[in-house]
Amino acid sequence: MNVKNVTDVLTGNLILNLSILAWAMAQVLKVLTVLITKHRWDWRHILSSGGMPSSHSAFVCSCAASVGMVEGFSTVTFAIAAVVAIVVMYDASNVRRAAGEQAKILNYMMDHWKEMRPEFFGKELKELLGHTPFQVLMGGLLGIAIGLGGVWLWG
Repeated sequence: MNVKNVTDVLTGNLILNLSILAWAMAQVLKVLTVLITKHRWDWRHILSSGGMPSSHSAFVCSCAASVGMVEGFSTVTFAIAAVVAIVVMYDASNVRRAAGEQAKILNYMMDHWKEMRPEFFGKELKELLGHTPFQVLMGGLLGIAIGLGGVWLWG
């Protein structure tokens, strides 16, 4: 398959296609991870945030790695892609993870509320928002592998 055919598959942009591929592979791996660890199919993870590996990290690291391969690792374009990747990974492993921990505590408090709860307590908060540093690392490595390998194969 030549480069033109691969690039035209989704968006017409090889770097964007590889980033989307990394995201999709991470999402599929989340479903498989749940299958292996909890012995059940849970298709909700195919589009969810949080979990192993980080699809956000895979997405931005694939972008940065493929930009580096195509444009060069000393270019301004790569620097911007790398900075965005670092910010996204920091957010995934710190800010969003802390919000998920807060949701866990609030859900516990709501489950143990003795009196009539107001209506706005009716919906459970999503606890799986962020990632552990290991999940971010694994997503990042997946993205880098797809970004570098994809450009090497089709770039």
